[in-house]
Amino acid sequence: MGADEAEVFGVQSRNLTLELRRRNVESISESVLRGLGLRAVIKGGVGFSSTSDLGRLDDVAEAAVSAARIFGPDRLWKGLPGKSQIFPVAGVFDRRIAEVQTETLLGISEELLRGCGAVDGVEPVSGGISCTHSLEILINSSGVDLSEEGTSVHLALETIARGSSGVATGSEFDNSRSFSVNARAVGEKAADLARRSLDGISIETNTYDVVLSPVAFAELLESTFIPSLSAENVQKGRSALAGMLGKSTADPRLQMIDDGALPAGMGSSAFDGEGVPSQRNVILEDGILGSYLYDTYTAGKEGRSSTGNSVRSGYSDMPRIGVRNLIISSKEPVDLLEGVREGVLVNSVIGAHTANPISGDFSVEARNAFRIRAGEIAEPVRSAMIAGNIFDLLKHMDVGREARAVGPIVTPGVRVRMRVVC
Repeated sequence: MGADEAEVFGVQSRNLTLELRRRNVESISESVLRGLGLRAVIKGGVGFSSTSDLGRLDDVAEAAVSAARIFGPDRLWKGLPGKSQIFPVAGVFDRRIAEVQTETLLGISEELLRGCGAVDGVEPVSGGISCTHSLEILINSSGVDLSEEGTSVHLALETIARGSSGVATGSEFDNSRSFSVNARAVGEKAADLARRSLDGISIETNTYDVVLSPVAFAELLESTFIPSLSAENVQKGRSALAGMLGKSTADPRLQMIDDGALPAGMGSSAFDGEGVPSQRNVILEDGILGSYLYDTYTAGKEGRSSTGNSVRSGYSDMPRIGVRNLIISSKEPVDLLEGVREGVLVNSVIGAHTANPISGDFSVEARNAFRIRAGEIAEPVRSAMIAGNIFDLLKHMDVGREARAVGPIVTPGVRVRMRVVC
């Protein structure tokens, strides 16, 4: 139909999901998804179309080519990536998940509820388990011809505790590329958090040492710092990190790596959303900014190679720039509670999506927050907001020792000085 280049991204997946409502299984569902997305390129103009009906491939091709003509030429387009050597990534496929049946999910749900039941005075509210097995293919007219299978399991539980002065909630989750999750521990942690959050106190508005859990810190990073790493945002003047390569932008102890080939990583695969081999990119070393995140198009604009950071949310969406497995660590990790005379522990936040991704400013609600007294976790805090700027916080930050995966972000908790509004 006249296209200069073309690329097909296909997905076939099976998802088995169990949903809990209180102590009962509300539903068990199995879904199978199959579809193709097509990018057509004419003189650098890119058109896209997709379908789950494989009998309409001619219509998809026509729509993609028409969209490319409407988009018009783009002289900055350097072409789709060509064939490269691809190395398999360990730990991204577990046959037990691929072949999982309903009985296994029922057993996991029983463990979730058993963990919750181990904490007196707490009831489950909702939760569930989801197991996914997918096959992805990527073929383009420049010689790329790739396929990969992957699996994942996700489980979560929301709980509620009732006390003399009201109620409190708590939640916990786990995710893995294999059946290495501990459902009983998830249920018990969710229940324990709800119980400990009862009878919250009020504290004075002030600047405190604030300990952000891995979940809270990851939620802030996702809406503030991570968008600033995108080469597209840098090139369009929408990043506070523009012009900062090779300069100190964070605490000199801070290390940050994005690794698309991390064994068993939630964002790991042998290749990115365009067929570029996954790789390890040093974002921060000794607090110095080492790289932005590139896809093929943004890399071509600067005459460099993609960093393998093209990601896709499905066959029906265009690829975009994103992190693969963003790993945060420190050369001098610390005990985050040690030495804190007066502080606040924040387990998660609400409203991180309202942060300004350009300036890095945020003001969010602290969820399941606790007072820290003399290095010990003390009373729960009834209500609090935390506010600050992510780029300022990164320059003076203590990083903890124990990391956990929060989606594609692998991080310990951190300690910062921050305004707490109560």
